[in-house]
Amino acid sequence: MANRRVETMEENRRKLIAAARKAFAEKGYAAASMDELTAEVGLTRGALYHNFGDKRGLLAAVVDQIDTEMASRAQEIGARAGDGWQGLLAEGIAYIEMALDPEVQRIVLLDGPAVLGDPSQWPSQSNCLQATRQAVERLIGQGALKPVDAEAAARLLSGAALNAALWIAASNEPQEVLPKAVEAFGALAAGLLKTSA
Repeated sequence: MANRRVETMEENRRKLIAAARKAFAEKGYAAASMDELTAEVGLTRGALYHNFGDKRGLLAAVVDQIDTEMASRAQEIGARAGDGWQGLLAEGIAYIEMALDPEVQRIVLLDGPAVLGDPSQWPSQSNCLQATRQAVERLIGQGALKPVDAEAAARLLSGAALNAALWIAASNEPQEVLPKAVEAFGALAAGLLKTSA
């Protein structure tokens, strides 16, 4: 009996996140109606409050899901580019390029920070930061990067990629901003490379 209840709760949670993701992408956070959203999936506002606390909590769950997907996609792209510097660079650039995706733009990069605050404090960003720190530590250990503090380098790389994505999302001309952001990100990141004497 308890197992079925847990399954139902998880199913309701998934339904609400999927419906909210669609509504937030199409209408934006402010215009999305919680009554319409819950009715669409056959649930009550009570189910929403029980699972997420409020509309803001639901947005946090949606942002976490999308941002986690973005990080996974960036890591896959990085892995295809190679295990090392090229992979780390490709990962950061892939994250920046995702700012052109309308769903990412509206939910994660515009509404997310406006409603949830500083993205660097989000759990999904923290997970991404740890993966970047591990990659930086590995590259420092291999002698590819300067022997700087790995956490500081990871925070600055992650922050640069995030801020480039935020810039693109907020721009009236995102297609024009993207190549500028990618070029500058690459130049900044290259400053970490160890130069051979």
